[in-house]
Amino acid sequence: MDANKVEIAKAVEKMYGVTVSDVNTMRQIGKKKSRMTKTKVSTGKTQTFKKAIVSLQEGDLIDFYAEM
Repeated sequence: MDANKVEIAKAVEKMYGVTVSDVNTMRQIGKKKSRMTKTKVSTGKTQTFKKAIVSLQEGDLIDFYAEM
């Protein structure tokens, strides 16, 4: 959640050995949830998380299924 675009790009380049050209980030805010039980209404909130969309240079590819 605390990582910025530069840190995300460096981590992807190190993990997969590719060249990152662009990083877009967004925060998904947690939603309030409630459910009924026999005795009361139970309320809570889902967790907030960050999504990153990483664009690679032309010709680079991350193959997730190569190791299966």
